[in-house]
Parts: sequence; structure tokens; C-alpha cells
Amino acid sequence: MTAALRDLIPERFVANVRFNEPLSRHTSWHVGGPADAYFTPQSVDELGQFLAELPRRVPVHWLGLGSNVLIRDGGLRGVVVSLLSGLSHLEWQTDTVVHADGGVLCAVLARQCVKWNLGPAEFFAGIPGSVGGALAMNAGAWGGETWSQVIEVDVMNRAGARQTRLASAYQVGYRRVTPPVADEWFIGARFKFPEQPRPSPGTIDELLTRRRETQPIGSWSGGSTFTNPKNHFAAELIERSGLKGCRKGDAVVSEKHANFILNEGHATAADIEFLMSHVTAEVERLQGIHLVPEVRILGEVA
Repeated sequence: MTAALRDLIPERFVANVRFNEPLSRHTSWHVGGPADAYFTPQSVDELGQFLAELPRRVPVHWLGLGSNVLIRDGGLRGVVVSLLSGLSHLEWQTDTVVHADGGVLCAVLARQCVKWNLGPAEFFAGIPGSVGGALAMNAGAWGGETWSQVIEVDVMNRAGARQTRLASAYQVGYRRVTPPVADEWFIGARFKFPEQPRPSPGTIDELLTRRRETQPIGSWSGGSTFTNPKNHFAAELIERSGLKGCRKGDAVVSEKHANFILNEGHATAADIEFLMSHVTAEVERLQGIHLVPEVRILGEVA
């Protein structure tokens, strides 16, 4: 499809498109085959125009920081859109309302809200991704969840049209968000953060230090691999099944936190997916509980 896409993308967008782009460069696991085209719009207007002119038959995928996603070694067909470059504006709009573009990093949102005496927002620092990804999966950390603060979202559809929807239009659960219509993507949101007593300047750093002590921060991983089953913790179930240190090639279950699968250097997406399947099967066999992936698996097998 790469060669065909070159002819389908208008010349004025080509400067912001990379063809046959290795997605291992854009994922926290450092794995993933090529995208036929990788588009980095410089503004929301450019993004809308690009989608409006892109033939509908061309698949479109969205990628933030590349955490919580496993892209297979065969890569993704069509266009991958990254919001990190051009949609990264953060604004304090009223006393209690903050607007964040989809490409804003969650850690940046957390730190800025603390500076503005707004909260609770510290938990966003524990989400290793962007606002767009956090909205898509209701990401959370340290007991907080993204959608508990959302009042409305900005979305864009496959035709490039923008719309604002109230949070009440979405069905939201644990690591799950069901939109009212298909083929819309989050490009921003307004969050309501009541004013709070000024937190200690070191609050976020203390939380991050605690996180580094309990999770393999700094290693190549996709974040938490499985969601926590009701009344259980995935990490405990995996550890109880004797799976810490279990490996396939350079993919290994972390010794520090069993709900993390690490790439120790040269793992492939196939290695990681195999290990995920093995962990799922063993936990179900030994503990009688079926683990559900938190990471999203996309793309084609090599």
C-alpha cells in the first residue's frame, strides 16, 4: 500500500508524512513493523483537511506516546496519525476548567495543574501516555481515573469534521470507553479540577519515586500488560503462578512487577504476544481466572 499511498496523499501534506516508517521508533516496547504512512499534523486544521482529502478506503490509526499498545511485526496498513507535535496546547480556561489537546503528555497536565492549584490531578503523572490515549482507555493511576475529571471532549471523525460532546454521551468503565458513534477520535478535552490547597511541590516527585521503587520504570515495556480482575491484582496472580522471569527470547516477565513484560533488547512483537498468551493460559490453569490484556494489539503478523 505504501507506493499507492504516495499518489493518494496531496502534495501539500507530504512534508509531514514519512512513508514506510518503523513503528518501533514510536512505541515504548520498541517493537512494531512499519506504517505505510506516518502523519504528524502541525495543527488541528491541517489534521481535518488531511482526513477530508484522504480517500475513505485508506485505514487510519492513531498513536500517542506508544505505551499500552503492541504493534505486530508486520506493521500497520494505511496512515498512522501522531498528535504529539501539532496538538499539544494546554490552557487554563476558567477558575476550575483546563483544556488539553490530545497530544499533551499526561505528566505535563499533572504538573501544570499542580502549579495552578487545581486537582486532584497528580495521578495523571502516573499515566505514561498522552491525553488522547488516556481518554480512549480511561487510563488511571494511584486511584484516579481520567474520565472522573472530564466534562466534555473534542472529537474528529473520518471526514475531518470536528465536534464537541459532553462526557455524559460516553459509557465509561474500568479501562473502557464506549463512544456514542464509531469512527471518531479524541483530539482534546476539558477537565474540571476544583481548586485545592496548594500541594507540596514535591508531591508528584514523591509519587513517581514510589512508582520507580515498585515498577520497572526505565525498562522497555508497554506499561501494565493486563487489567486487574475484579477483587484481584493481575501482578499477584501472575507471581502466584510462578511466572516472574518467564521469557520468550528477549521478552520477559518483570521480576520487579509481574504485570509488566519487558523487552530486554531484541524482542519482537511476536515474542511479547506469545508471552502474553502463555501468561494468560497459565494463570487460568493455575488460578482459575482469565486475564484480559490492558494493552491493545494492532497490526499484521510478519
